[in-house]
Amino acid sequence: MLTEEEIRTVQADWKRVVPIAPTAATLFYDRLFGLDPGLRRLFPPDLTEQKGKLLRMLGTAVAGLSNLGALVPAVQDLGRRHAGYGVLPAHYATVGSALLWTLRTGLGADFDAAHEAAWAKVYGVLADTMQAAAATMPKAV
Repeated sequence: MLTEEEIRTVQADWKRVVPIAPTAATLFYDRLFGLDPGLRRLFPPDLTEQKGKLLRMLGTAVAGLSNLGALVPAVQDLGRRHAGYGVLPAHYATVGSALLWTLRTGLGADFDAAHEAAWAKVYGVLADTMQAAAATMPKAV
């Protein structure tokens, strides 16, 4: 699963994101909608509350990496909720791309290949968990 080094790297990076969190959230959503303008329809016109939700969710996930067993139920619930909002499996790759771009942009040169790989692995675990839970949702007829 995740190594202790990957967890430490992601948690240390997150501590550097916190002071720039509002800027990071804006960068993320600007990049997300730039990559896939069709995703904009899944969000409210005013993203203020959504940005806060994103930051809280990421903070909770990063803090919980050392105890994935306790984190998984919340991530599964998030995946089921997102399925209800119309999030499709293909959207997860776009979100991951926007997240990594945001981290590279916000953290600069210190966000090297090792940091990117750690974040990509963490995001993959979270996204896979969300998608697996979403797949258990009953299909609309």
